[in-house]
Amino acid sequence: MLGIGKSFDVIKLDLNYADRDMAIFFIDGFIKDDLFLQIMKFLANLKREELDLQPLEKLLRRYLPYVELEATDDLNKVADMVLAGPTALVIDGIDKVILIDARTYPSRGPEEPDIERVVRGSRDGFVETLVFNTALTRRRIRDRSLRMVYTQVGRRSKTDVVICYLEDIADQNLVKDIKASLDKIDTDGIPMAEKTIEEFISGQHWNPYPTVRYTERPDTAAAHLYEGHICIIVDGSPSVIITPTTFWHHLQHAEEYRNKPIVGAYLRLVRYLAVWASIFLLPLWYLFAVQPNLLPKSLAFIGPNDDGQVPLYLQFLLIEIGIDMLRMAAIHTPTSLATALGLVAALMIGQVAVEVGLFSNEVILYLAVAAIGTFSTPSYELSLANRIFRLLLLTATAIFHIYGFVIGTVLWVLLLVNMKSYNIPYLWPFIPFNLRAFLDVLVRAPIPLKRQRPKILNPQDPDK
Repeated sequence: MLGIGKSFDVIKLDLNYADRDMAIFFIDGFIKDDLFLQIMKFLANLKREELDLQPLEKLLRRYLPYVELEATDDLNKVADMVLAGPTALVIDGIDKVILIDARTYPSRGPEEPDIERVVRGSRDGFVETLVFNTALTRRRIRDRSLRMVYTQVGRRSKTDVVICYLEDIADQNLVKDIKASLDKIDTDGIPMAEKTIEEFISGQHWNPYPTVRYTERPDTAAAHLYEGHICIIVDGSPSVIITPTTFWHHLQHAEEYRNKPIVGAYLRLVRYLAVWASIFLLPLWYLFAVQPNLLPKSLAFIGPNDDGQVPLYLQFLLIEIGIDMLRMAAIHTPTSLATALGLVAALMIGQVAVEVGLFSNEVILYLAVAAIGTFSTPSYELSLANRIFRLLLLTATAIFHIYGFVIGTVLWVLLLVNMKSYNIPYLWPFIPFNLRAFLDVLVRAPIPLKRQRPKILNPQDPDK
C-alpha cells in the first residue's frame, strides 16, 4: 500500500526486540530522529517475558515513552497516517498497528507577514505548518471553549484542515454549515490550499469579490474569533480563512487598533477615501473630461490640458495593463534587481511616455492616485476585485458616458447587495441598515465602548 521499494523516501525498518519481529514504517524527513532513537532504546531493553501477557496494553501504557500514541487495525488509516507523517510500529503477534505521532515538518519561523505589517504590535505570523498555527492561535485565546475540529479534505491529498471557533460564542448552526461545506468537497487534492477551499465553500465563481477574509496575523484571527467568526486553518498555507465576512471586514486593518482611537478613526477614514478613489476616480474624471458641461465653472480646470496622441480611454487601458505587468514583474524579479525595475518603469511609463505624447500628464496623475488607493486596501483580494470593477465602469463610461457611469454604479451596488457569506448580507450593516453597527464600521470606536458582538453573527453570548 505504501509502495515500499518504489519510493526512496518511504522506509521500512525491520527490527527484533524482546524476541519479537517488528517493523517500523515512516517517511524520511517527517520523523524526529533523536526522539525516535530514544524510543528504540526503550524497546531494545525489553525482555521477552515482559511482552508475554497483554503486550499491546503494556507497550502503550508503560514501554513506549511518548505522548501521542494510537492503536488501530484499519490498514487504510495506517497507510494514510504514515503518508501524513506519523510512524507505524507493526509487531508480530499483535493484531493492531501502533501509530507514533513523532512527526516534524520542514518549516520557517513565524515571521511578520509582508502584507499585514504594523508599526506597533506583534511580529509573529502564521506559517505553513498546521500545528504551529493552532498553537499561535491558542496562545492568544486561553478560553476553555476554544475548539479545534480536525478533518481531512481531498481524496488523494488528505490535506489536514482545522475548523477553529469559540463554542460558547459562535453560532452552532453556522459551525454545522461550514462543516457540511467541507465534507461536500469532492476532489483529488487541494494543492492551492486555502484558495481551493474558498472556491468550494463560497460558490459565486465568476464574482470577483471575496466572501471570506484571509489573514496571516494570529492577533487578527483571535479578534474575529472573539466576535463569533469561524476560522479555517489549512495545512501548507500561512493564510487563515475568516468566515463569514462582510464588505467592511476587508477594509479594516490591525494598524487602526494599534493606535489611539482618534488616530485609528483618522486612518480608517483615509483608507476609505483611498478605496473609493481607487474605484470611482478614473471613471468620474473621464466622464468630466469628455463632457465638461457637467462641471461648474469653479471646477472647469478638471480635464486634460493636452489630450495626447492616443484617445483617453485607450491611455487608461494601456497604463492599467502596464501597472499589472509591472506588478507581476516585481513578483518575479530578484530583490537585488527590484530598484532597477522601478527606475526603468518610472522612466518608460512616466517621463518618456509623456514627452513623446503617448500619455497626458493628467492621466498619469489620476491613475497614480487610483493605484495608491488600490495598494491602500488591506485585503489583496478586494483590491483586485475593485480594479476589475474600475475597468468595467471605465469602459461603460467610455461607451455610454453619464448613463454608463450611473447604471454601472447601480449594478455594482446591486451585485454587492445580493451577495451573502453564509447567509450574512455582504453590505451589512449598511444594507440592511443598523445604526449602531454602521457607526462602528465608519469610525474606529474605543475598545472599552465596544461591549457587544455583531448581531448579524447570531452569537450565543452577545456581550463582550
